[in-house]
Amino acid sequence: MDKSIDRIKVQRFLAQLPLFEAVSEAELDRIALGTTTLRIERGTQVFQRGDPCVGFHVVVYGQVKLAFVSAQGAEKVVEMIGPQHSFGEAVMFMGKPYIVAAQAMEDSLLLHVARDTLMHEIAHDPALASKMLAGLSRRMHGLMCDLESYCLHTGTQRAIGYLLKDGPDSDGAQIRLPMSKALVASRLNLTPEHFSRILSDLAAQGLIEVQGRNVRILAMDRLRGYGH
Repeated sequence: MDKSIDRIKVQRFLAQLPLFEAVSEAELDRIALGTTTLRIERGTQVFQRGDPCVGFHVVVYGQVKLAFVSAQGAEKVVEMIGPQHSFGEAVMFMGKPYIVAAQAMEDSLLLHVARDTLMHEIAHDPALASKMLAGLSRRMHGLMCDLESYCLHTGTQRAIGYLLKDGPDSDGAQIRLPMSKALVASRLNLTPEHFSRILSDLAAQGLIEVQGRNVRILAMDRLRGYGH
């Protein structure tokens, strides 16, 4: 495929991101020149903890898991990154190696924006740095909310909060877990067994119905108040 066409497609995708919404066409063209496309098969590592960070990634399609992995192989999921979301900006600005591992949970297409290219554009347009800072602040706020939930909420409260986070608003609402129950459990700082027991308890109470990764809300108002 012609490289100029590739660059135009990358530029159009970058232009849709909130991060680059006020960036000029000429600036986007230069950023696109410093951007590479990565096709990652499901289960493949994007990077490991300790690898050097020389840019940040954007998900075009697919899903990427960010996780801490212990020397013994135990895993704690930090975040799941989906389409039109980015990851790695904070570490890139710090000039430090990655502190988490990233793995594709689906066949994925990623863009990798080179640090040198981005820093060159920031030097000419400080507003771009402000936009990236706003994005990093939103992510930090989300992680702090997660920490509050881990420390102050019961496992049942965390599970219900996760089920309701995207705003299902009526009885009969269908929810599709975006990842395996084991990964959801890790995301909520629960063991898989504990998470399964919570779902079973909620089902026994007539609040939800579970079939694989599909969850149907049976009693929204009761579910919201359960465990409080």
